[in-house]
Amino acid sequence: MSKPILGLIVGGILGIFDGLTALVSAGDDPKIREEIVMIIIGSTFKGLVAGIACGYFARRFNSLPLGILFGVIVGFILAALVALGQMHYFLHITIPGSIVGAIVGFATQQYGVPPRGRTA
Repeated sequence: MSKPILGLIVGGILGIFDGLTALVSAGDDPKIREEIVMIIIGSTFKGLVAGIACGYFARRFNSLPLGILFGVIVGFILAALVALGQMHYFLHITIPGSIVGAIVGFATQQYGVPPRGRTA
């Protein structure tokens, strides 16, 4: 499976779980429970974007540490963009987003198939 496709799959699946962490970290906040479907959809989208970015990065650079670092940075930036409107939940949003990025960065570097060489 190509690295970008693997990134999409892993990022999408982990994005769902990223969204579900809102139920755990929010406690009894009824606002979070009312918006959980939108939170999961948004987190899944973040995971897909991080996955495709990590997949293309993994195609270009074959380095596990750089892939993980890139994933953490992309995951943090995407999560921080979401958290800007909700600063009291900043860490609750950015930490799981960064972890998703790290895992996707690892998976795309470790398990994705590199592109085949071009023939003239």
